[in-house]
This record gives sequence, C-alpha cells and structure tokens, in this order.
Amino acid sequence: MLLCLLFLCSWARADAPVWQPSAGHEQVPLWPGTPPGSSSVPGAEYMKTGEKLIGGRPIVGVSNVSRPTLTVYAPAGQNTGTAVVVFPGGGFQGLAIDLEGTEVCDWLTAKGVTCVLLKYRVPSMPYVWSCDCRPHNHALSMPSLQDAQRALRLIRAHAAAWHVDPHKVGVLGFSAGGFLVAETSTTFKRRLYAPVDAVDQESSRPDFAIAIYPGHLATDDDRFNVNLPVTHDTPPTFLLQAEDDYVDGVNQALVYYNALRKADVPAEMHLYAHGGHAFGLRPTAEPITHWPALVETWLGTIGMTTGGTP
Repeated sequence: MLLCLLFLCSWARADAPVWQPSAGHEQVPLWPGTPPGSSSVPGAEYMKTGEKLIGGRPIVGVSNVSRPTLTVYAPAGQNTGTAVVVFPGGGFQGLAIDLEGTEVCDWLTAKGVTCVLLKYRVPSMPYVWSCDCRPHNHALSMPSLQDAQRALRLIRAHAAAWHVDPHKVGVLGFSAGGFLVAETSTTFKRRLYAPVDAVDQESSRPDFAIAIYPGHLATDDDRFNVNLPVTHDTPPTFLLQAEDDYVDGVNQALVYYNALRKADVPAEMHLYAHGGHAFGLRPTAEPITHWPALVETWLGTIGMTTGGTP
C-alpha cells in the first residue's frame, strides 16, 4: 500500500492522453497481435502527474497499460554496442515513466548506451487491482514478466538494425522494476508464453542486471523469494538500496546478494544509510543519488562499455 501512496494515490488526475515519447523516438509494439495471457484492466490507459516532488519535480505516471511497447533511444556520440532495457517501477500498479524511465535513458544514451524503455503491462501480479491488494506478494509478475522476456528477445532480433551487440544486452529496473530485473535474470530458461514468431527463438537471458531499490525479493521473515531460482547462469548483478528505505527495505538487496554469492554469481552491492525510496536519478542532498557513477564504473569492469557496435 505504501507503493500505492508513492506512485498512484498521490498522483493528481490529469487530462493528458496516452503517454508518448518525445519527438524523434518511435514506440514499437511489443507483440504482433494480442499479448499472451491478457487480462482485464480497470479502464483505458492514461497518464497522471503526481503532487509529490522528487528532486524538485513531480513524477509522471502511466496506468492501465494493456498494449505494451518499446521505445528505442539511440546513443549519443560513440556507440558502445551495449543496450539496456529499462523497467520503471510503480508497484505493478502503474509506471513512473519519467523518473525511472525517460530520465534513465537520457543518462544512458549520453554514455554511448542504447536505452530501450519498456512500457510493460500493468496492473500485473503480484498486485490485484480488483481487490487493491497483494495477496501473493512474491508471485511472478505475469504478464509484466512475459513483456520483459519478449523485450530482450526483440532487441536481439533487431540487433543489427538498432546497432546493438546481442551479447551486451542488460536490464535495469527500480522498485517493482527491480523485481523484474531479478525475474528476468533467474527465469530465462522457462518458456512463459507460446512462441508467436521468429523473435521468440532468441534468448531472453540478460547479459548483466542492475536492480535499484528492488522489491518482492525478501519475505517478511527475511528469507529469499523461492520463486527466483538463482543459479551460476544468473548474469552479473549490481544492487543498490538505502537502509532507511521503508517501502521495500534494505533486506531486499541483502537476501538477493546472498543468493547470488552462494551461486558464485559476480555481484556488486552498495548500501547507503540514507536515501529512502524512489529517488531515480534526480540529484538530492543524499550521497546515494550519485549512484549512476558507480554503475558506469561497474559496467566498465564487466566489459560492457568497451569496444563499439559489432
């Protein structure tokens, strides 16, 4: 419910139409037809602008997404060949499309990285809109997870056209999107939907993963979510969270890091005493908001920002 307060209940109703990217960036349908496992949503897709300010600005949110899309943001300057799929957070009720979406793409493209913004289907499990509750708080996030798997496959299928190295495709997500990061990193061997075209022959395994203040990873008694089968094949992972995050809690990152360590997966974790939740990339007085520089260094150490397009 706190996620609702952060991302939905505090947003003012707006008369804006369905979200569209800025000029020069085209949205691409994720599926050729009706998405698999489609279910009802409370109404038509719409945007809302919140009253709560982060870094001096409000948050723009998107709700009731039934037709998921990708928006590809080409890198500025030297292309490293690396692509990152960005999963905005929003408690699987909505999407913080600017704070944890377009603003992330502005940062990544400035570093020579192709940014692919996924507008995934919400509401989605583990949130249930009909009861405004989360009776299964650690369940896999279908259909959002299906969209995430499809996005990774679609990027690899279009790697040549989008000037991306298919072996340098990663994921980055915030809060609920951080859970999607962990899900895509651990469930890529599972076929969650029937193939719809040749795109689905591509791999959905991320080559690296970045989870920023993730949720749904730790149970109430601080055990790791059993629905995420971490193995040695789980990709290298970067984790960041604040100890005073009272929405998801620092133990979300801790239990995932321990699971990665036990599986001998390369992982880097940064914990800060202060920072709270849902700060995105907007700089504040808190040192944690300088985290993008840590990610840039980490991407270099794992070889993702060296070289260029294939």
